[in-house]
Amino acid sequence: MTEHKGWYSRGYLPHRDEAGLVQAITFHLADSLPLSLLGSAQESKAEDSVRRARVHRLLYQGWGGCVLSDPRAATIVDDALLYGDGHKYSLLAWVVMPTHVQVLMELVEAGSLPRIVQAWKGLTAKRINAALARTGTLWYRDYCDRYIRDERHLGNATLYVHGNPVRAGLVERAEDWRFGSARLVEALDATYHVPYAHGKADPQGPWERTPTGRRRSRVMLAAPRF
Repeated sequence: MTEHKGWYSRGYLPHRDEAGLVQAITFHLADSLPLSLLGSAQESKAEDSVRRARVHRLLYQGWGGCVLSDPRAATIVDDALLYGDGHKYSLLAWVVMPTHVQVLMELVEAGSLPRIVQAWKGLTAKRINAALARTGTLWYRDYCDRYIRDERHLGNATLYVHGNPVRAGLVERAEDWRFGSARLVEALDATYHVPYAHGKADPQGPWERTPTGRRRSRVMLAAPRF
C-alpha cells in the first residue's frame, strides 16, 4: 500500500498528498519565470491564493524559451498525462500551455502525488530533450498543488483549466486547443472522468448524462475562480 505524506513541504511550497483528494496541480518550465520575480511571488506574506495568482500571471507573460509551444513537446506531455490515467490517478481536466501545465486529477490509493509529478517531469524531460535535440534542465524543481474543496470549486477549476488557451489568446474556442481535455468533453465545465468515484461525495452530484453517455455538470458558473 502506498504511504501518503499528508501535508508536507520540500522547503519551497506546501503540498498535500492524500488518497481520494481531487487536486489542482501546476508545474512549469525552469526558464518560464525569472528567479527574482518567482522568489518575490512565493516569499510574499500574502495568502496562498494571492501568491498563486501572481505566479499564474507571470506564467502567461511568456518568459523563457516556451519549449511547450512546440507541438512535439506539447504532444509528449499530453501523452504522458494520459498514459498514467486510471492507474494511480484519474484525470479530470488538463491543459498544456507554452510555459506550464495544469492538471485536475483525483489521487487514488495506489498513487503518491510527489512521485506522480516526478514521473511526469522525468519522462517528459528525457523525451522532449531528445525530440528537440536540446540539453539541460527542462522543469522547475517544485510544483503548486491545491486540493479541491467541493463540487462547486471543482466546476470553477475545470472552467479555469479549459479556458487557459482562450485567455492567453492562443485560440478563440477552448475546444480548438489540441493539447488538453477541452476537446474531449461535452461542455467546458465537464470533467474527463466522473470525479469522487471513491465515495466521499454523492456520485451523482451536479452531473447529468448526455446523449453520448458522458456526464456533464448541471451547474454553469458565470465567473470562474481558481
